[in-house]
Amino acid sequence: MNWDVFITCAVTGVGDTVGRSDRVPVTPEQIADSAIEAAEAGAAVVHIHVRDPETGAGSRDPILYRRVVERIRASGTDAVLNLTAGMGGDLVLGGDETPVPFDADGTDLAGATERLAHVEELLPEICTLDCGSMNFAAGGDYVLLNTPGILRAMARRVQELGVRPELEVFDTGHLWLVKDLIAEGLIDEPALIQLCTGIPYGAPDDPATLLAMVNQLPPGAIFSTFSIGRMQLPWVAMAALVGGNVRVGLEDNIYLSRGRLASNGDLVERAVRVLESMNVNVLGPEAVREKLRLRARV
Repeated sequence: MNWDVFITCAVTGVGDTVGRSDRVPVTPEQIADSAIEAAEAGAAVVHIHVRDPETGAGSRDPILYRRVVERIRASGTDAVLNLTAGMGGDLVLGGDETPVPFDADGTDLAGATERLAHVEELLPEICTLDCGSMNFAAGGDYVLLNTPGILRAMARRVQELGVRPELEVFDTGHLWLVKDLIAEGLIDEPALIQLCTGIPYGAPDDPATLLAMVNQLPPGAIFSTFSIGRMQLPWVAMAALVGGNVRVGLEDNIYLSRGRLASNGDLVERAVRVLESMNVNVLGPEAVREKLRLRARV
């Protein structure tokens, strides 16, 4: 049991949720304001993707990140900034009989340096590092591509920048790479790990699988965990019970209850209520900085 829990809010993601909820933020101003709302509701950490303001599709444009980060930092609301570095690994094959040439419309492959351009410019306290490739939930011929070589190069650069990587683990095998990165000195202590569950075709969101992953964590690691859809809010209690921290947000779930669309603030407020009803102390950003030994930025 973890009696001192911090909440991360994953504000928007890149999934096709914009057409299903008008509460999913799209423009940099909307994303920043929603992150501020989540922080004021009790999230110590805000996890940021950006979207093309015209189409709503995911983007990795550093200019959009700069507009979001500058607005949050100027707001006077304190939050630990966690920028995704997961974009640039989208591979869509040409089909089951003709995998090459790749589908030009869906494929977006970038090298380690390009994937980190916004992190290098803005120096958040945390950025994500997806620790493996997988057949992601988009179906068809889509693969989320993260090779060991690219991940090692990204981990090395993030370490040089003094940014704490949040190691995203979507299945048990990804923990193997996490341990290798730690053994090679590419991850500073304490390792910060996010156990991502419920995403086809990764780790399922059941207690046995979660405990198996928790039992394979490297010594001294600090971890959070989340599930998607209707399991997001029950997973708040599950995370604390197995010794972890919490992630909620519109990236992973757009509903507060059946048929009732949520805002990020709604989801964070519900998580706070769940945790406090368990007599858990919800940590603020300064306590998280101390716990994770983060380098504060302004």
